[in-house]
Amino acid sequence: MTNDDLSPVPGLAAPDYSKLKSYLISAITRELEALNPASDQRGAIIAKSMAEAYAQTRLQLSDSIRETLFQDIRNEILGYGPIQPLLDDPDVSEVMVNSPKSVYVEKKGRLIKTNIVFDDNEHIQRVIERIILPLGRRIDADSPMVDARLPDGSRVNAVIPPVAIDGASITIRKFSKDKLSINQLIEFGSITSGMAEFLQACVIGRLNILISGGTGSGKTTLLNVLSSFIPEDERIITIEDADELRLQQEHVLRLETKAPNVENRGAVNIRDLVRNSMRMRPDRIVVGEVRGGEALDMLQAMNTGHDGSLTTIHANSSRDAMSRLETLVLMAGMDLPIKIVRQQISSAIDLIIQQSRLKDGTRKVTAITEVAGMEGDVVVLSDIFKFEQSGVDSNGKVIGQLKPTGIRPLFGPRLEAAGFKLSPEVFGASVADILASNRQRR
Repeated sequence: MTNDDLSPVPGLAAPDYSKLKSYLISAITRELEALNPASDQRGAIIAKSMAEAYAQTRLQLSDSIRETLFQDIRNEILGYGPIQPLLDDPDVSEVMVNSPKSVYVEKKGRLIKTNIVFDDNEHIQRVIERIILPLGRRIDADSPMVDARLPDGSRVNAVIPPVAIDGASITIRKFSKDKLSINQLIEFGSITSGMAEFLQACVIGRLNILISGGTGSGKTTLLNVLSSFIPEDERIITIEDADELRLQQEHVLRLETKAPNVENRGAVNIRDLVRNSMRMRPDRIVVGEVRGGEALDMLQAMNTGHDGSLTTIHANSSRDAMSRLETLVLMAGMDLPIKIVRQQISSAIDLIIQQSRLKDGTRKVTAITEVAGMEGDVVVLSDIFKFEQSGVDSNGKVIGQLKPTGIRPLFGPRLEAAGFKLSPEVFGASVADILASNRQRR
């Protein structure tokens, strides 16, 4: 691979392109520093300064090359450098910068290598600094990892040496600017109308719900959709590491963790926020993700009158979610017997929703499971709905069906008390079953 192959424009070697771009950026930056324009005037000043600085070079680049150059410069000064076009692309759901010459994206569930390049590792680190500077976060050799977010809510994770062996790395999880609705999830095949009706009843009926799934499976998206069912007259407190939830209600109080300062003091973690939220008169507590000792505080909140709470957890199945929750509770440092931990879990959690990303890149709810109590030392789980895969078509698309299992949940009376009398068909009963049941009643 030659230098020309790595150039953003054909026919112009990458080192020459990089030098020209650096020269113009330096000239424009000096102009901005001298004028210090208001934010709404920066674009015009940059355009004028860029045209003047380019004219002084006496270069005669083609219109297409010049426009590519100017756009790259605008991205460097006003945006996030080479990855700005990827952030602007609505089809890109994730951006992964592995090294200056290795940038991948996820599109429609599939990983694709792009032709985007950075000048060097320092170039990547400058973009990282631009992302975290407005948030008051820091990244250096003593604190080489950082979580942050972009103004549009996209989640950012950055890692630099010494822990990143091959150089600085950026991973950005983008979130759709348009809020998804339950009807759109039905259209996408992520969920059925019967499952949607059931979940709406569970949220309004104030069941405690745990959304389980792997990385990138769509847990936060589903949490956002389910939270839309929370009534407007309830006070909701959200707790997150990085602000990702987009609740539509008016009475929402958002809390976010705080990293320690340069003296390693002043950190506020999820556990601190969960404890504090219980003194803030919440009707609902929504935790973006439980991943540590805060799991115990969350369960205690659920068990002491804070019904209708929602949270997510990293796990590959409903049973794995229970095991992981046990582990997280033990991380709280309390010397609790495992049976007591399981009793806490079984009495706190009512429902587990398993969200999965399938091999073809599609995201589906693959199981909705009731936590049905304890039998001896074991938490009893009952699948209410389940995805049954039957094969893969010639295009690699997974074939299967989301089906009710025929089991009605034990918490049915709670849903009826909340005003939801779900039809037997929701749980898989046939017309013949319903007629037979009616005859038995008579």
